[in-house]
This record gives sequence, C-alpha cells and structure tokens, in this order.
Amino acid sequence: MAAPNTFDLPISGMTCASCAGRVERALRQLPEVHSATVNLATEHARIEAPADSLEKLLSSIEAAGYSVPSERIELAISGMTCASCVGRVERALNKVPGVVHASVNLANEQATVQVTQGITTESLVAAVKAGGYEARVIDAEDHQVSDAERRLKTERWHLIAAALLTLPLVVPMLVAPFGLHWMLPAWLQFALATPVQFIIGARFYRAGWRALRAGAGNMDQLVAIGTSAAFGLSIYQWLNAPAGAAPHLYFESSAVVISLILLGKYFESRAKRQTTTAIRALQALRPDQAVRLQDGQEQVVALSELQLGDSIVVKPGERFPVDGEVLEGQSHADEALISGESLPQAKQPGDKVTAGAINGEGRLLVATRALGAETVLAQIIRLVEDAQAAKAPIQKLVDKVSQIFVPAVLLIALATLVIWLMLGATLSTALLNCVAVLVIACPCALGLATPTAIMVGTGVAARHGILIKDAEALEVAHQIKVVAFDKTGTLTSGSPRITDLKAASGTEQQLLQMAGALQRGSEHSLAKAVLDACTERKLELPTASDSQALPGRGISGQIGERKLALGNQRLLEDNHLQAGDLSNEAKDWEAQGRTLSWLLELAPHPQVLGLFAFGDTLKEGAQEAVSKLRELGVQSHVISGDNWGSVNAVAAELGIEHAHAQVLPGEKAELVSELRQTGRVAMVGDGINDAPALAAADVGIAMGGGTDVAMHAAGITLMRGDPRLVPAALEISHLTYNKIRQNLFWAFVYNLIGIPLAAMGLLNPMLAGAAMAFSSVSVVANALLLKRWHP
Repeated sequence: MAAPNTFDLPISGMTCASCAGRVERALRQLPEVHSATVNLATEHARIEAPADSLEKLLSSIEAAGYSVPSERIELAISGMTCASCVGRVERALNKVPGVVHASVNLANEQATVQVTQGITTESLVAAVKAGGYEARVIDAEDHQVSDAERRLKTERWHLIAAALLTLPLVVPMLVAPFGLHWMLPAWLQFALATPVQFIIGARFYRAGWRALRAGAGNMDQLVAIGTSAAFGLSIYQWLNAPAGAAPHLYFESSAVVISLILLGKYFESRAKRQTTTAIRALQALRPDQAVRLQDGQEQVVALSELQLGDSIVVKPGERFPVDGEVLEGQSHADEALISGESLPQAKQPGDKVTAGAINGEGRLLVATRALGAETVLAQIIRLVEDAQAAKAPIQKLVDKVSQIFVPAVLLIALATLVIWLMLGATLSTALLNCVAVLVIACPCALGLATPTAIMVGTGVAARHGILIKDAEALEVAHQIKVVAFDKTGTLTSGSPRITDLKAASGTEQQLLQMAGALQRGSEHSLAKAVLDACTERKLELPTASDSQALPGRGISGQIGERKLALGNQRLLEDNHLQAGDLSNEAKDWEAQGRTLSWLLELAPHPQVLGLFAFGDTLKEGAQEAVSKLRELGVQSHVISGDNWGSVNAVAAELGIEHAHAQVLPGEKAELVSELRQTGRVAMVGDGINDAPALAAADVGIAMGGGTDVAMHAAGITLMRGDPRLVPAALEISHLTYNKIRQNLFWAFVYNLIGIPLAAMGLLNPMLAGAAMAFSSVSVVANALLLKRWHP
C-alpha cells in the first residue's frame, strides 16, 4: 500500500450533522482510508489515506451525494523533448497532494491540472521544477504566442550558427568522392566542433542533467551521451596519434548530429505552430475595444470596461465585440469562423449577434448580453483547447512504452558497445555504432504522434462548425455503426408550416386571406405558420373585427358581414358542421401526423370553408445526411416523442427504416442503451430535452443553435443545425484516428528498423541523426495534411 497522506478536503452540499455523518461513513467504507473526520462548521473533511487514493476519495464523496470543489490550472511547460518527458511531468504533478488529474501535451507544451480548492500554483510549479523542467501559470489573457515566436527565433539562430560551424567539417567528406582529399588540421576541427558541442548543444546537457537528477531518462541524455562519446573519441585519437600521422577524428560526426537534431527541432517547432492555427484564428476574432453609446455620445472603451446591458455601436465592416441583441438597424453578419455558416446571416432588431462575427453593410446598435469568458466565442475557444489538451485512449499505450523506452535504449547501446568489442572491433567502431543507436532512438516522434493529429483534427473541425469536446469522443466516433436522430429540431425545422390546404368553396388564396385576417396579431405557432404563408404569397389581408379566442378550440372574428372561426375538430363538432368532401383529405393528413385546422363560416350561412394541414418540414440537408451515413455503412434510427403518423412520415421521406415514436426522454436513454448492444451508437439531439439519451450513447452529438452551444453536454456539438454535419463529424473522426495510427506506426517503425541497423553498424551517427530528425518532422507533417479536409 502507498505511503499514508493527510487530505484536508472542502465538502460542498452539507447542511446538517447527518450530512457530515453520511460523508464520514462513505469514506470509512474505503479500505484505503485509515481515518476520516468531517467538520460541518468548517465544511472540511480530514482524511488519512495513501497519497494516490484521491480519485477514490472524491468518487466516494460524490456517491454519497456531495462534492469537493475543484478548479483547473493550466501550466506552460518548457524543457520537454520527447514522450518520456511528458510521462515524467505528469507523474510529478500527480504526486502533489490535492491534484485530481494531470494531463500533459507535448505538441502545445502545456499541462492541464485538475486540483481541489486550496492547492497553490506554486506547489505545482515546484513539482515540475523538481522533475527537471520549467513551468509557469497560463492566465486567461496569455496565449503563449509570443513565447512560441521567441523560441522559434532562438532555434533559428542556433541552427544557423551550428550549420556555419559544421559546414567546414563536412566539406572534406563531400568532395572526397571527386578525388579531392582535403583534411582540416586537428586543432581547427576541435575549434569548430567545440562551440557546437558545448555552447549550442548545452541545451542537451542541461535537460539531460535535470532528468538524471529526477531519476529518469529522456531524449536529451541519449543525444548528450552519444555526441559526447564521438567528441571524446576524437580527443583520444588526436592525443594518442603517432607523431606526423593523421589521426582518424570524428568531430564532424558529433557536430553534424547536433546540427541535424537542431534542424529537425526547428522544422518541428514550425510545423507544431501550424497545429494551433485554429486557436489563433479564433483568438484573433476578439476585438480589443468597443464603441459604447452613453448619453447619446459614442465612446471608445476597452472591453474590460463594458457591463451587461451597455449599448454598443457596431459599424459596417467591424467585428462584434460582445454577444448581444440588436436594438437598432439592419445588416448581415458573417459568422463563418464561428459557426462555419458560409452565407452572411440577416440581422434586425431582436436578433442575437455573436462576438467575433463581422458586421456587414449596416450600422447596428447592440445591447450587451455576454462578456469575456461568457461569450460564445470564448466558450468555443475553451472547448477546442480542452479537446486539443486531452489524451485519446490510444495514448495510454504510448505513455506505457515511453516510461521504459530510454532505459531500454541505454541498455541496447551498452550491449552494442560490448558485443562489438567482443567480436574484435576497434574501440572507435564499437563506440560509433553505440552512438548511432543512442541518436536514432530519440522518442520525439512517439510523443508527437497522437497530440499533433488531435490538435489539427479538432482545429479543422471547429473551423467548419464541428466542436469536438474531448479526445475520447474523437477516437470513438470513427467506430459508430448506428446514429439515432431525434426528430423535432434535428431532422425537422421544429416550427410548423402549412403543408396542405384545400378550399371547400372559393379559392386557396381566399382561404389563406380569411385565415390570415383572423390570426393577425396572434403569437400561436400555428398562427405564425398561416401568416408566413400569406407573406410568402404576398397576400393583402382583410380587416377582422371582434376577434375572440375560443379556449381549446381556436379563434373567431368578423370579416365584413361574415362571422368566421378557425380551429380544431372540436370547433367543427360544437358547431354541428360536417366535413363533407374534405373528410377523405382530413383522414389522410391526420394519418400522416398532421395537425388539422378548419375554417368555418358561423354566420350568416354556417358552412365549412376549408381545411389546413400543419406539419413540421424537413431541414435542408437531412436527406443528404441520411444518404451519406448509408454510404458510410452507418444505420440510421429516428427516435421521437411525437405521434406515430408524424414520425413514420419523416422516416419514410428520408428512407430511414427504423422509427421509434411516442418515446419519453427517459425511454430514449433506455432505447439507446439497447441499440449499443448491436455496436457503437451516436445520439443526435438538441442537447437539452435529449440529455439522458446523449449521455447514454457512446458519442452524444448536440445540434447547436448558435448562442446556446455551450449549454450542450455532448461529446460533439454542431454549431449549425445542419444534419449534414453529423456524417462530417464521423468523417473527420475517422480521418484523425487514421492519422494517429499512421503516426504511431511510423514512430515505432523508425525505431524498430533503425535501432537494429545502427547496432549492426549499418547506420553511422550522421545518418542516424538525420533519420531521427526526419521522423519527428514527418509525423507532424502527416498530421498537418488534415488541414486540407472539407466536409
């Protein structure tokens, strides 16, 4: 059992002594817990338990119905070079008391740490430093762009200096095939190679020493040991050469290896920077200032000075600085980078606008509704950053391998040296083969394989309106065999429209004009459908007087000499009127799940004037989405609480064979669980009413409606309510997972092939250095190919 530790945890939700007792009993049931005392007055629990049992303690407290407040801290980590570094930083952070979970990303050099309240950032930074690396806290306004630029500039100058010093050492080798035998004096070779080895290459010694002090191994140790051996062998050969003889020196090997590694690191840094273009593009959408209208005067103010309710002036061509509601003006808003919507959206008073979108041709006055971290844009950035920082389940394999990788390579290199010496090789030959093993085995590519693919995949998906919130959803989505759609608001528009109408007497136009006159001013959804139809046909409406609501039946009113009414079947029956020739249509439309409304004349000549059928219309793209899923071999289901007629009509129109109607929200979750027995299931819904089903599915896909996107609790959120984004989300998941597998394959293959070749003497240190550098660059470049994807 791990060493005991004292946890002092804040507990939320306790209201009385019995609550404290319940928490204590829950904790004491854990075999790991030595003692547990809960203080209701301070709302803290003092627990004696092993240091590695925090997650079990939190789960036990949550199971009892309470919670431990926690927060997330992000750290910028410097000094990491390979997958083993990632594992070391994670282990160092996870050992800090109060850390629930720590995840480190090599590609963006950040650590995401979930901690209980009361844990200081200083303790986390100190733990990272003790592990041999540097750390600092990332605040809300810090995007590390300047840090990355400075690092890239430093690496560029180091590379240029190393290349200039190494080139004279390499020239004799390059001209040798042409019969030119140049050889620099030993002292000049030493003078050129020494700065490369100990000044420009000092980074490898520093990082290797920090790792050694922490009792671990990393890539820098392999490089430092390998190049130092070649450099030291050259010194030995030089000092022990017979007088007048030209010693066989290897200064160029150590210098070239360091230069090649620096070249690889430079290209890797440039390529890694491209993986964060999605985040940088989103961050660039945020204006620094806004024009506030106060007492009739326009004032340019910083965003930090704004308050909810402030009126903001947004001129043509400017970006909206806040989320808000249009008060005055008409325009269009380009929301392409936020929602992926390619066409500008019309904006008029009452419409919502989103921070970061570009105002079109009109001046708008906007009321502030959300600021800073509460804006949709800020929440999107957070979602994308979370996804990019998360680890896919396949990464667990990489983490396990990286823990033993460097020690194993050191043993292989030592065995190479010993075996070659036992076979009678010279010390220089044995040592060079040993150096080649050390150099080619650097596990950089292994550490970059998964995070780079995830960063590029989630970034390009976000650019097209698909927010993938965690790496597990990204990895699982490519295995989906069944997609279950909610109907209303997902496959259909969610607002009724007139699907059919028929006049018993007169024309359809006259029928619509009379119904529109009765419904004018009503807020009912069916009334809106009638008025929308009148607007589309550009009909002039007569004036209706004495309008009166008929509860549970409809509405009545006077148009000229005629008293008319519009309502349901009960209205028809109450007035003792017969459907007549419209009865067949009524039966057919009702069987299709339509809602019926009768237009009646009550006086002076009681009669049925016509019949309206209202229904939900299919969303644009629903047909294409289902067809695309069918092409991908994915089975579609529609699950709805609506009536069988309506659900069957939608399913038939879309070609969906599996329809489930009159299903309650709780039953949706049960149905999804049943479907999971046949394979991986994705549930597509609005993310609120369908929350239980979204949680029950392997992957929940929420159809976003713009500003409410952050409310959805699914693994994937679609910024636009476009069903075609569902197969697109599965497609980008499939492509990203393929890139992860390709990267891991090549990362392992480089080492599986390269290490034996180097050990057998078939790969000199310079070629090994080139291969190692190429492996890292190729893995990142392969991931960057995802940027070309379009749904």
